[in-house]
Amino acid sequence: MKNQIQELRKLQGFSQEELAKRCSVTRQTINAIENDKYDPTLSLAFKLSRNLNTTVDQLFSFEEDKT
Repeated sequence: MKNQIQELRKLQGFSQEELAKRCSVTRQTINAIENDKYDPTLSLAFKLSRNLNTTVDQLFSFEEDKT
């Protein structure tokens, strides 16, 4: 799943640590999501979108595997 978290986080002026605290997760979780190594739960996706002033469907895009 692709996302726009890093771009929007930087536009908002948040560090990974600050966004993590706002969403009640670790900085490592934010890093893993930004690097497409972890797909967040639906609850976390909503927290991220709320804190980044966007919607879940604008924050994330699904790409099917082409294997």
